[in-house]
Amino acid sequence: MGIVHHANYVRFLEEARVVWMDEHDRPYREYAAEGLHFATTAIELRYLRSAVFDDVLAITTWPEWVRGASLRMAYEIRRGDELLAAGASEHAMVDLDGRPRRIPAEQLAVLRERVGR
Repeated sequence: MGIVHHANYVRFLEEARVVWMDEHDRPYREYAAEGLHFATTAIELRYLRSAVFDDVLAITTWPEWVRGASLRMAYEIRRGDELLAAGASEHAMVDLDGRPRRIPAEQLAVLRERVGR
């Protein structure tokens, strides 16, 4: 059909979140090295227009809220000025056994400073 399959947008959000963390918090691999992960607990997406093969897409990402052990990231996917999709993902910090853990205090402060940006 020449359009981007809807499931790919979830992968776009994941990549955008990891890049956002690299640029605004700390690399995700550093959390992983400490045995911590942000497990995805919810995904929301609104599809407004279709992206097509070879489109150049820009994804804007920011934290909507940050709590002691969880956060919600928001996203806008654009082709130029045209909004194609908007969404959010929620994540809980967990250890390697999947048990909830608090976000380390230093990172919690950094993430909270960036809410809404």
